[in-house]
Amino acid sequence: MKPPIMIIILSTIIMGTMMVMMSSHWLLIWIGFEMNMLAIIPILMKNSNPRATEASTKYFLTQATASMLLLLGIATNLLLTGHWTMSNILNPIASNTITIALTMKLGLSPFHFWVPEVTQGVPMLPGMVLLTWQKIAPLSILYQIAPSTNPNLLIIMAITSVLVGGWGGLNQTQLRKILAYSSISHMGWMTAVLVYNPTMTMLNLLLYITMTLGTFMLFMHNSSTTTLSLSHMWNKLPLATSLVLLLMLSIGGLPPLSGFMPKWMIIQELTKNDLIILPTFLAMTALLNLYFYTRLAYSTALTMFPSPNNMKMKWLFENSKTMTLLPPLIILSTMLLPLTPMMSTLF
Repeated sequence: MKPPIMIIILSTIIMGTMMVMMSSHWLLIWIGFEMNMLAIIPILMKNSNPRATEASTKYFLTQATASMLLLLGIATNLLLTGHWTMSNILNPIASNTITIALTMKLGLSPFHFWVPEVTQGVPMLPGMVLLTWQKIAPLSILYQIAPSTNPNLLIIMAITSVLVGGWGGLNQTQLRKILAYSSISHMGWMTAVLVYNPTMTMLNLLLYITMTLGTFMLFMHNSSTTTLSLSHMWNKLPLATSLVLLLMLSIGGLPPLSGFMPKWMIIQELTKNDLIILPTFLAMTALLNLYFYTRLAYSTALTMFPSPNNMKMKWLFENSKTMTLLPPLIILSTMLLPLTPMMSTLF
């Protein structure tokens, strides 16, 4: 793709998301979602092959359905209130329709089927954009309409998403599918606390994006797409193996790494609201995610791939991929737990 075209497409994606985040008019929000959706499809189809085409078609059909439902909810709200302003949505039908549309865009269960398939069908870089940047706009709208949403609907979706994200990733060997199921699980955690403390959802989103960006960049640096290719990492990039180990355990939510912070704060917030069973269930299902991340860490950093040579390091050309943001992302993804008291006062 030519650079001027790429710049136009990327600026449209950014502008669409910014429009959604900054607008208080429902029609402008819908237009922002449409701009974002239509601009990212050429990015997904950058490598022209049948798998990328199939993934882009699945993404388009799902997002178009979600946009149609969103417009239906907006129109229902307009008929009942007479204004386009995004304020308290008093009608439960309009509120539920808008919530379902936004959760479909996020990939929450039971509308999660497109997330692993689309992420697996596209290259690593578009997959990274799909699992990070594309979550910002729908969550920002859910954050703003949180007082009007149906808490029971959101909690049911959160529980099923955490379950699907945990069970779905157990049997996977493709790294992109594992990260897709991890995304579904993280979205479940964010939705669970959205009703009680929406700002905690934003903290979780910020840390999730940081950890996912770092993980994708490490995989792209090593050109790894499967668990088997990860097992070769130790004899090409020895330092990267320990970094993968730390990042995997951090995304899984193991203390004392940064990924434990949002889980700890969400469990604390839910307990404050006299909920005991829900945080207990979330903590137990988090062990499923931790299991498949530990399996990845084991195959990467704790096993040695058999080599007949005396020289264990693999001969390579110098890696030409520059990952400028990788060091700060890894630091943020692993060392933020001591800042938890400060975060709890802010959020």
